[in-house]
Amino acid sequence: MADNRSNIKQDFVNKEIRLRQVIIVGEDGSRQGPMNKLEAIQLAEEAGMDLLQVGVQDNIAITKILDYGKFKYEQKKKQQELKKNQAKVENKEIRLTVGIGDHDLDTKARKAKEFLEAGDRVKISLKFKGREIAFQEFGMNTLNKFFAKIEDVAKIEKEAKLNSRFLDMYVVPKK
Repeated sequence: MADNRSNIKQDFVNKEIRLRQVIIVGEDGSRQGPMNKLEAIQLAEEAGMDLLQVGVQDNIAITKILDYGKFKYEQKKKQQELKKNQAKVENKEIRLTVGIGDHDLDTKARKAKEFLEAGDRVKISLKFKGREIAFQEFGMNTLNKFFAKIEDVAKIEKEAKLNSRFLDMYVVPKK
């Protein structure tokens, strides 16, 4: 079933304004009113514009006279510009174990560096198997060795924290 909330119209224009009394705010911040809604709509139509409700104060609608089509177009352009400039950061994960070999650690560090250079956030998870959980200091040593290999391109965002059987640490690229 489609979500109908995205189709809800949020702007009240001209006759859609529900309150009887309105105040018109000019481009320079000057105010006219309070006046009857119909008079304000007539003023807007004489200027070839629309009356847009921008707020409510003490049961009086605060409105502006403007070209509604142009207003919507500019709003849409601003949204597109914001979306375009928004940086998309992905979360990547590297999994380690307590007894990981040095060569495997180097390989995973190289992969983590690739992720960081691409601007991604990396979660480093160290999994404890069986009774290894009793020796968390070995896990911390492995994490510290791993971070030493990538510290030239990474900084710690969240320190290592035990999460059930995993020791998780988050790193982000250095600026």
